[in-house]
Amino acid sequence: MKRILILLLALLPAGLLWAQTDTLEFSNEYLDTVNVRRNTTINDYAMIGVNYGGTFSTVYFNPTKMGAGFRFQPHYFSVMFTHYEKMFNYIPYFGITAGVAMSHEGVHFDDNPETGYPLGYVDGATEMSIRTLELPVMMQMHFDAAPVKLLANLGGFVGYRMSVERSGIWLDEEYTGKFRDYEYRFDYGLQGGAGLGFMIDPIEIHLSVLGRWSLQNLYQPDYYNELFHPYNTYYYRYANPIDISVTLGVYLQLTKRTGKTTRQIRQEAKEIVYGKAEDNAGESR
Repeated sequence: MKRILILLLALLPAGLLWAQTDTLEFSNEYLDTVNVRRNTTINDYAMIGVNYGGTFSTVYFNPTKMGAGFRFQPHYFSVMFTHYEKMFNYIPYFGITAGVAMSHEGVHFDDNPETGYPLGYVDGATEMSIRTLELPVMMQMHFDAAPVKLLANLGGFVGYRMSVERSGIWLDEEYTGKFRDYEYRFDYGLQGGAGLGFMIDPIEIHLSVLGRWSLQNLYQPDYYNELFHPYNTYYYRYANPIDISVTLGVYLQLTKRTGKTTRQIRQEAKEIVYGKAEDNAGESR
């Protein structure tokens, strides 16, 4: 009997500890301090959209041409396809965007306030607008904080100068809407920008600013122009268009942005019914 009492006394602390663990409760004050986060699955998804806006254009002349400034040109339009991929299959911030765009290049020369005559010109033109067709391809970084996302783009483009419109008091009327033999039509360069997106799945609205630097000269360097020679040859050594476009875009998500996709749900259902491949392989052994 004495041995039984000693054994019961020895097991009593363990029993009390088990009872406390089994009936552990948290106070309301403690639960109020717990930060519960919802784990959201971000998928690799694709979208297609249209952008519309305006462009501020100028030309970088080297050596500098006096009076060269920006010219506002409306009717920028593009259709872009974007696909996001997780870098290293983990970091969901990267993607690629590509498409086709209708844009403008051009330049405006200010007048001399004292004389009223233009400070500069290009072959007699003080206003020039060139319509271009472009194929842009850019890498895109996106940081999602639903319903808002931040965007950053960097890449390049190839293009073709489709038509030109010029005006000026010294312009030869024959070339008001005609390219000269020494003007390059093929275009290429760098572009990049930033934007702000609003996600209302499956629609996204993007407000973007896009900068573009053409690496293709407008003119053959040091060409000979009988009318304006020797003034033009010196100034046309470098003439690279620069454009800044401000656009508003509407995008449609082609695949699921967050949550489990149909493919993932089917895979889970298949694993429930048939088991995982690893489990089946282990059982077959």
